[in-house]
Amino acid sequence: MRVIAKRSLRQFWSLHPDARGPLEAWHSEAFKATWTTPQQIKAQFGSASILKNGRVVFNIGGNKYRLVVAIDFGRQACFIKFIGSHSQYDAIDAETVK
Repeated sequence: MRVIAKRSLRQFWSLHPDARGPLEAWHSEAFKATWTTPQQIKAQFGSASILKNGRVVFNIGGNKYRLVVAIDFGRQACFIKFIGSHSQYDAIDAETVK
């Protein structure tokens, strides 16, 4: 699965150094994955929340941060839409955040 764009993750962990390890681990797993269904994501990441329109919310760093991605299963691409703390996540609509 291509992750677009890792730069977003790097920018986030430059501000939140404790997020680096968990985000790198998530990126490594996502990059190796060949998910074709939301159920495969849920099987690999049990705490992930599957939303409408190919959106998935991942808990990062012991649930300290939230990562919202849009997944295009056909193109095997994962688009980062949001990364932030729980309070920042609570202020957005995960199904529409760009």
